[in-house]
Amino acid sequence: MNLAEGVQIVSFGILAVMMIGAALSVVLSSSIVYSAFMLGGVFISIAGLYLLLNADFVAAAQVLIYVGAVNVLILFAIMLVNKRQDFTPYPSAGVRKVLTAVVSVGLFGLLSAMVLATPWAYSTTPVSGESSIILIGEHFFSDFLLPFELASILLLMAMVGAIILARREYLPEPSSDLSQTVLTLPERPRELVSAGQKPQE
Repeated sequence: MNLAEGVQIVSFGILAVMMIGAALSVVLSSSIVYSAFMLGGVFISIAGLYLLLNADFVAAAQVLIYVGAVNVLILFAIMLVNKRQDFTPYPSAGVRKVLTAVVSVGLFGLLSAMVLATPWAYSTTPVSGESSIILIGEHFFSDFLLPFELASILLLMAMVGAIILARREYLPEPSSDLSQTVLTLPERPRELVSAGQKPQE
């Protein structure tokens, strides 16, 4: 986006504060559901930073893939686990916190050294009028058509496999008469059957 320099600085500051705050909420929140929602906020903030860098396709891919697929998959996994009891702390929780702090400080030092050592000079040449999405789309449907279609088939196979793995098993009621054992699975789970509702035939 061709914005004024002051608008870019203010937008970058707002997005950076949002991203850092959401990242801290992911780590420090006691609820895993809130952490997953805050992770979506981190991804959206990163997409906004990509927009400031005129990387519109990368920003759209960030929203579609990370927010629309990865974050939703994490939320579905949390809902399918359905853990009701609270997490019990491990005896060595203090040692783990110390190790986590050491690793975090080390990564922060490495990133800070990289930021300080990188030349951040940018060119003032005007950006070409043709969008990057048009160029990438032309390459996708001409030069890289076969890998693009193979990737879509692979994602479809992964989605079908995830649905099969996440599907709840519906077991038929045990019967004393083996000759009248129903081979088809009922449409309602065992909890509803035990509550007095008969499965539909």
